Amino acid sequence: MKPEETHESESAQRRPEPVHRRVSLTFLAVVGGVWLCCSLPLASPEPDRDWASYLGDPARSHGSNLSQIHRDNVHRLERVWTYHAGGQAHLSELQTNPLIVDGILYGLSPGSSVFALDASTGEEQWRFNPFAPDEEGQGRNRGLALWTRGGEARLFVGAGPWLIAIDPHTGRLAEDFGDSGRVDLRRGLDTAIEDAFVSITTPGALWRSLYIVGLRVSEGTGAAPGHVRAYDVRTGERRWIFHTIPHAGEPGTKTWPPEAWQSAGGANAWSGITLDTKRGMAFFATGSATPDFYGGDRVGDNLYANSVVALDANSGTLRWFRQLVHHDLWDRDLPAPPNLVQVLHEGKLVDAVAQVTKSGHVFVFDRDTGIPLFPVEERPVPNSEIPGEIAAPTQPFPSAPPPLTRQGFTREMVTRRTPEANRAVNRRLSTLRTGEPFIPPSLEGSVMFPGFDGGAEWGGAAWDAKRRRLLVNTNEVGAIVRLLKLDGPLDRRALYLDQCGLCHGQNLEGTSVGPPLAGVMKRLRPLEIYGVITQGRGRMPGFPKLEMPQIEAIFEFLANPNARPAAPTDVTHEAVRYVSAGYETFRDPDGYPANTPPWGTLASVDLDAGVIDWQVPLGGYAELAAQGIHGTGAENYGGPVVTAGGLVFIAATPDETLRAFDSHTGEILWQADLPFSGFATPATYQVGDRQFVVVAAGGGKLGRPSGSTYVAFALPETVLRPGNDQRAPNSP
Repeated sequence: MKPEETHESESAQRRPEPVHRRVSLTFLAVVGGVWLCCSLPLASPEPDRDWASYLGDPARSHGSNLSQIHRDNVHRLERVWTYHAGGQAHLSELQTNPLIVDGILYGLSPGSSVFALDASTGEEQWRFNPFAPDEEGQGRNRGLALWTRGGEARLFVGAGPWLIAIDPHTGRLAEDFGDSGRVDLRRGLDTAIEDAFVSITTPGALWRSLYIVGLRVSEGTGAAPGHVRAYDVRTGERRWIFHTIPHAGEPGTKTWPPEAWQSAGGANAWSGITLDTKRGMAFFATGSATPDFYGGDRVGDNLYANSVVALDANSGTLRWFRQLVHHDLWDRDLPAPPNLVQVLHEGKLVDAVAQVTKSGHVFVFDRDTGIPLFPVEERPVPNSEIPGEIAAPTQPFPSAPPPLTRQGFTREMVTRRTPEANRAVNRRLSTLRTGEPFIPPSLEGSVMFPGFDGGAEWGGAAWDAKRRRLLVNTNEVGAIVRLLKLDGPLDRRALYLDQCGLCHGQNLEGTSVGPPLAGVMKRLRPLEIYGVITQGRGRMPGFPKLEMPQIEAIFEFLANPNARPAAPTDVTHEAVRYVSAGYETFRDPDGYPANTPPWGTLASVDLDAGVIDWQVPLGGYAELAAQGIHGTGAENYGGPVVTAGGLVFIAATPDETLRAFDSHTGEILWQADLPFSGFATPATYQVGDRQFVVVAAGGGKLGRPSGSTYVAFALPETVLRPGNDQRAPNSP
């Protein structure tokens, strides 16, 4: 077997005896002459030691009070164990932020197998595959949720279209939850769309005996609605639902065409749920309405798409909302769960909600009322030139903090990396619309800056509660948003463009999110391709609503894309339709971003004053450094973690590196090589007397190879012996 297939841990040093034994043990006992299988309950999570929730806590702070590792000793960190989760495939992505409770780490493989490890050694305790042995998971899954109360416990994971409950003691299905441990997420959406693609990529939030979840849905026509639901953690019964696409008679219906609620899709809380445990309020940020990039069939602002929404966690009743993008034409999903923060505003501390965006802005709202703490201005934006498209005349912009990225693409931003790259980008730029934020998609192509992946991305922001600073990593790479006009009924090429071209390119060439399909009919059997189209595979959603004549037409195009168009299919369609030409990142001929650096940054934002403290490049490219080109930064995916030791830990970059920054200054204090790019948010925790930092390194994006490795770091045991000073000098 290859090392990546062993599912075992490898200690970087001699494996020590665990210093903290698992409390939740399963054992056999004799009671009244009968053998019984018993489990000791999981201990309650310890906030100062454990990483018990996705992104650290229900407030999604990405923060820890641990300070054993601090600014003066972080340079002593060393790798202490490695675990190969297995299950990786070409282009799979390991984006998991693991949970660590009571000395046990709960994580996921790229194929969504769930496992438990001894968090001090990486030794596997149990493993569970929610799929059949010959099936693959969804290729990206950002985490799990653990519920405990007394002797009861549930570990929740999304796997395909199911919400699954596992007994964390044994790694087996919790048979009394739903249908033998599973709930079908396609059911109970209060709509006729019950065969569309749905999944849970990001874990939800636990409130008392409720598990509140959002959905990942497809981004094309026929997508499911992204309604938010709460399930009973014991039985799996749906307790409430909030319609993110309002139903008849509900507020917000006038922002859609009549009866849109019966067929419209999207507006989904795919990035997770944030919880205020004192107020009993749930907060989430939604994505765009579907389809992306053309909204002629969904005229209006499209509430509650692209909005921060606050609900009563007990009932799902709306408390307030703020829409941050009207009638989205740019795939400007709100990319991360809101951060619960406390801001010194007008002389007093105010509980607030901060929301980062793909456009590089940070919005801050009063937590109870939704009133912006910094004024939000509705500014005019360009009109659309596409027939039938009615772009919103204005978009909201916060007056503070200032944007974390440049806004709009100008000729002054064209790369100067080489004269050849500069000339090539200028030639391409002369054919495109450019210059302002929110330029609508066009037939010739419009430059969107920042591009599809931010600004901020799903990694989100970390909240340093002691210093009241928001730590945000962002991308500064442009994208070209171009539409294609389809006339008449859909022939085979038009069907491919309508259903597949967005991710795989108009000529099968692939895009930044989908692999090339040229020659796919020679690589895969027709039955395999049929299964991928209808059921999905890896990170690709399925298209179960496609009819057989449509699938056959797509097959014909894949087999011979250059042939003359066949006769139109029998499937009726609008006379004129506009579809995206695909996800195209704006790059120079050598594959680097078409704009001048930085291409990726990490920033500290003072939310009291609404200003940026510091901002530094994040990541880089070794081949450019060898040419004397430094400080470029790099595209990045996965978020930061901030600690009481004055540190910010972040991987996120394609250069296979985990870094520690000084949270006060942005200086890099330590970095370590990873076996694969760490496109995931780290976690930090303590077992016994030792603090650890762990990150999932799985690559799979930006052309990097895929893997499935978890790597943990800690200070050497010699540093931790009695008599050594473990305090953090000058700690905040």
